[in-house]
Amino acid sequence: MSHAPHALTLTGLEKVYDRLATAIDQAGTDKTELFLVKLALLNAQALGDAAQFEHHVEVALQNL
Repeated sequence: MSHAPHALTLTGLEKVYDRLATAIDQAGTDKTELFLVKLALLNAQALGDAAQFEHHVEVALQNL
Protein backbone atom coordinates (compact mmCIF):
# COMPACT_ATOMS: atom_id res chain seq x y z
CA MET A 1 0.00 0.00 0.00
CA SER A 2 1.35 3.44 -0.82
CA HIS A 3 2.22 5.96 1.81
CA ALA A 4 0.77 9.11 0.31
CA PRO A 5 1.48 12.43 2.00
CA HIS A 6 -2.18 12.59 3.05
CA ALA A 7 -2.61 8.92 3.98
CA LEU A 8 -5.70 8.11 6.02
CA THR A 9 -5.49 7.11 9.65
CA LEU A 10 -7.06 3.86 10.79
CA THR A 11 -10.09 5.87 11.94
CA GLY A 12 -10.31 7.50 8.50
CA LEU A 13 -10.09 4.11 6.78
CA GLU A 14 -12.87 2.76 9.00
CA LYS A 15 -15.05 5.74 8.09
CA VAL A 16 -14.37 5.19 4.37
CA TYR A 17 -15.13 1.47 4.72
CA ASP A 18 -18.43 2.18 6.44
CA ARG A 19 -19.46 4.72 3.78
CA LEU A 20 -18.44 2.35 0.99
CA ALA A 21 -20.48 -0.48 2.50
CA THR A 22 -23.51 1.80 2.82
CA ALA A 23 -23.10 3.07 -0.75
CA ILE A 24 -22.87 -0.49 -2.12
CA ASP A 25 -26.12 -1.30 -0.32
CA GLN A 26 -27.71 1.88 -1.74
CA ALA A 27 -26.60 1.00 -5.28
CA GLY A 28 -28.25 -2.42 -5.05
CA THR A 29 -27.00 -5.72 -6.39
CA ASP A 30 -27.87 -4.86 -9.99
CA LYS A 31 -25.82 -1.63 -9.94
CA THR A 32 -22.93 -2.55 -7.62
CA GLU A 33 -20.41 -3.20 -10.41
CA LEU A 34 -21.29 0.03 -12.21
CA PHE A 35 -21.01 1.98 -8.95
CA LEU A 36 -17.60 0.48 -8.13
CA VAL A 37 -16.24 1.19 -11.61
CA LYS A 38 -17.44 4.79 -11.46
CA LEU A 39 -15.94 5.19 -8.00
CA ALA A 40 -12.62 3.67 -9.11
CA LEU A 41 -12.43 6.01 -12.12
CA LEU A 42 -13.21 9.05 -9.98
CA ASN A 43 -10.54 8.05 -7.48
CA ALA A 44 -8.02 7.35 -10.26
CA GLN A 45 -8.59 10.83 -11.61
CA ALA A 46 -8.22 12.33 -8.14
CA LEU A 47 -5.02 10.31 -7.61
CA GLY A 48 -3.66 11.67 -10.88
CA ASP A 49 -1.16 8.83 -11.38
CA ALA A 50 -2.01 5.94 -13.71
CA ALA A 51 0.99 3.85 -12.57
CA GLN A 52 0.00 4.22 -8.92
CA PHE A 53 -3.58 3.27 -9.76
CA GLU A 54 -2.31 0.17 -11.61
CA HIS A 55 -0.30 -0.75 -8.51
CA HIS A 56 -3.42 -0.37 -6.35
CA VAL A 57 -5.34 -2.66 -8.72
CA GLU A 58 -2.63 -5.33 -8.43
CA VAL A 59 -2.56 -5.08 -4.63
CA ALA A 60 -6.37 -5.30 -4.44
CA LEU A 61 -6.37 -8.43 -6.62
CA GLN A 62 -4.09 -10.27 -4.20
CA ASN A 63 -5.66 -12.94 -2.02
CA LEU A 64 -9.22 -12.54 -3.26
